[in-house]
Amino acid sequence: METETTTDIKWVLACYASDVPENGGACVKYEEEQIAVFNFTRRGEWFATQNLCPHKQQMVLSRGMIGSAGEECEPKVACPFHKKTFSLISGECLSGDEYQIKTYPVKLEGDKVYVGIRSTT
Repeated sequence: METETTTDIKWVLACYASDVPENGGACVKYEEEQIAVFNFTRRGEWFATQNLCPHKQQMVLSRGMIGSAGEECEPKVACPFHKKTFSLISGECLSGDEYQIKTYPVKLEGDKVYVGIRSTT
């Protein structure tokens, strides 16, 4: 018997654009999850990840520094305490460690910032 897995995205109002500093982040809570929302003004893009840094299990990524890495200028966030860096696109640790963070799609509608919560069925 074959099973099919589909992923549905539920768009949740996370905050207003004015709630997130330019080139910085803010933390929002959805149910039991803390989500870091980033306004990467220099790139004209928005990103969202889990707020938990997997290195030392601290809820701090929303306060991390954002920037770009490598020749392809991949957007990244650095943990404010231990400087582990993570891709804002894939969640991969760019510091050479085996850590991974969860990422979320983001969309803007006017001043409203929505985060896509994936549910797999």
